Amino acid sequence: MRFVHFLLDFTAYFLLILASSPLRLRNGEDRLTLGMSISGNQKLTSNGEMYALGFFSPGNSSNQYLGIWYNKIPVMTIVWIANRDNPLTKSSSGMLMLERNGNLVLMDRTRYIWSSNVSFVNGTRNNSVAVLQNSGNLILRDSIGVVLWQSFDHPTDTLLPGMKVGLNKKTGHNGLLTSWKDEDDPRSGDFSVGVDPQRQSEIFIWRDSHPYIRSDIMFESWTSNGIDKSDNGLVYVSYVRNDEGIYVSFSVYDKSIALRWTISRTGALELLFWQATIMKWTVFIRIPKAECETYATCGPFGSCDQNNSPRICSCMTGFMPSIKEDWENRDWSGGCVRRNKLNCYSSEVFMRYERMKLPDNSIPMGNLTIEECGIQCRRNCSCIAYAHANSSDRPESRCLYWSGNLMDVTHNVDAGHDLFVRIDGSELEGSKKGQHPKSKKSITIPIAITMAVLLIGTVCCFLLVRKFVSPKNWRSFLGISFKAPVESAAFGTQNGFEVNSFSLSSILAATNSFSETNKLGEGGFGPVYWGTLVDGIEIAVKKLSVNSGQGMEEFMNEVTLIAKLQHKNLVRLLGCCIEKEQKMLIYEYMPNKSLDKHLFDTSKRVSLDWKLRFHIIEGIAQGILYLHKYSRLKIIHRDLKASNILLDGSMNPKISDFGMARMFGVNQTESKTGRVVGTLGYMSPEYVLNGLFSEKSDVFSFGVLLIEIISTKRNSCLYPTQKTLTLLGYAWELWRENRALELMDESIRDSCVPQEVLRCIQIGLLCVQEYAAARPTMSSIVSMLGNDNGTLPSPEQPGFFLKSTSTVHSGNSSDASKSCSINEVTITSTEPR
Repeated sequence: MRFVHFLLDFTAYFLLILASSPLRLRNGEDRLTLGMSISGNQKLTSNGEMYALGFFSPGNSSNQYLGIWYNKIPVMTIVWIANRDNPLTKSSSGMLMLERNGNLVLMDRTRYIWSSNVSFVNGTRNNSVAVLQNSGNLILRDSIGVVLWQSFDHPTDTLLPGMKVGLNKKTGHNGLLTSWKDEDDPRSGDFSVGVDPQRQSEIFIWRDSHPYIRSDIMFESWTSNGIDKSDNGLVYVSYVRNDEGIYVSFSVYDKSIALRWTISRTGALELLFWQATIMKWTVFIRIPKAECETYATCGPFGSCDQNNSPRICSCMTGFMPSIKEDWENRDWSGGCVRRNKLNCYSSEVFMRYERMKLPDNSIPMGNLTIEECGIQCRRNCSCIAYAHANSSDRPESRCLYWSGNLMDVTHNVDAGHDLFVRIDGSELEGSKKGQHPKSKKSITIPIAITMAVLLIGTVCCFLLVRKFVSPKNWRSFLGISFKAPVESAAFGTQNGFEVNSFSLSSILAATNSFSETNKLGEGGFGPVYWGTLVDGIEIAVKKLSVNSGQGMEEFMNEVTLIAKLQHKNLVRLLGCCIEKEQKMLIYEYMPNKSLDKHLFDTSKRVSLDWKLRFHIIEGIAQGILYLHKYSRLKIIHRDLKASNILLDGSMNPKISDFGMARMFGVNQTESKTGRVVGTLGYMSPEYVLNGLFSEKSDVFSFGVLLIEIISTKRNSCLYPTQKTLTLLGYAWELWRENRALELMDESIRDSCVPQEVLRCIQIGLLCVQEYAAARPTMSSIVSMLGNDNGTLPSPEQPGFFLKSTSTVHSGNSSDASKSCSINEVTITSTEPR
């Protein structure tokens, strides 16, 4: 009996200990509930397995931290740390758990290391749960989903999509990104990034609480709801100022790309993206890029211009160096002082400076016109400068003025504004006392003489060069900066653009003297050869043929455009070669060649299952969207077709061949040409018939491509028994008869989701509508492809759905139905219906 009592007591004691100890977490779970804990090598994993939370020790550090990192990226990349300034030791027994009062706590045995520190109304919240979301946000919420605390409100050195940096007016907390102390030391470093609530639409980098960088490059316009947006490729940066707070955040259109902003320990704000092919993080944007971006480089009333390197600083008109000797030694920090003191309303004028990064500490005067803005400043003796900050996408504007020293002024800014600075009138007109004889006449005559000399000199040089300079040296007159054949310059780091210059001998060596065994194919531009450089890099060499219908115009068009474009779905130009009458473009090598080689080859198309085809469709759409909307230039490709879509080693699509592409102005929607170029079957009706091309011309080509990818049939052929139907006509007839899935290639029937295929066919038909206005934009198309639940409009009869009776003249063939690479055509008769 005593033994039974002993056994019962022991069991009760054991159960009591078990109940009072936190339950160990099973790896793979995404949440902590009351009674659960994380310790040792255990970790939370977000539902989509994008992020993980657990304990780590950076590099050779002997300390241990609780943090969040990318779960699928093999290089350990920390994006958030709970206890960065209060580390654990490796020998300690750190544990993350939910306390009974509802807070998340990090403990070392009995010592509190860190806590979410939520103040609950009733003092406790027993039903709270901590969840690691697939956005990288660790949230603490109650049973009805109310978020009580989140890691996104407390960033460390990294800004993830959806995270905010700035002031929360409800809590008074001003969230900043703060650099690591050192590579293996995540303690708070010297540099921090955030917004200053007292300033207008700017992001600041501080060094030890002092301004280090002031960047408004991301905030080029104001909008009526207080949100500022600027596009950097696939990244949308937003500046928000409303009743809830003042903050900066960013979002990514393609959520499959891993991007993050981070502040480095050296004070650089960088946008990094993960390149899986080379297994490393690559810098997409870096601030600062130049010396002029450092705060107040030229001091008060000094203007910085990077184009004038090495003497980048100068005093504004009416000002002179405060300490001349310092300026001669290139120490500009003392800035400039006025030559003549201002006497309010007495012979004062405003000097206009164009394309300026506006000075710091501006004061808003409201939404006024430029004239009203100037009048208000003239009436106010304390106003020493004003500016009219225009929005690029709406008529509203904002008037700003300055009353103190003009600090951190930069000239020749791409997205700059006009700045009007108050100076004494004698600085421009000259006084009777002759103090500063800079009259209009004394300025105008030297300028006129200089311009005349430059004009005559330019003409003479051009005539001499044209007569005596060999073609191989033309590149110096083409406005392109050529570099030695090394890796291309980093994205977005050039004001113009740079192109690597390869020698003819290096290309001959790489391609085995253009051996036939190295030949990859041939298009309208000329033959394309495979080669290997001495450093082992594989290349594709596109050689302009003497018999090509294309020439120097198309060659230079491709160089100048693609050198400025960088996107994962655009082929990368490595350089060019212009030597001994040879003109060649050198690209990254695409081992899987072009899309048409797979689509229209019966033995290869079976390898393209539906998942891969949809991946290719999405990639092409993203590439075109970048060209139309998010690149530095607005580009209309004009020759989108299957043979111009190249596939890399991972079957990622890359748009190529920009010889026919054209740049558009920001607000330009359409253009007309008398020289219709492109490939029949892919060209839109308004382009073929009237020479009109626009973004909707590329949309039409994309629609044709989409239907070809689904059907593995060429649009230039006739289908199936009615000898007048093109592929578009065949697709339209099947759609009308509710038999659209019959268009699908047999080889993908077992791998596809029928509704997904139907949706893509519908999108393709919407893209090939006869009238351009009826076609969707690429933004809408990308949204349609990514949203399975949205309702799509019903397509109408497409353009060119009947076989054309056109007579086609190309340099190589007169059979349009067989040709897939005609690059220039003359159409004498067209029948769109």
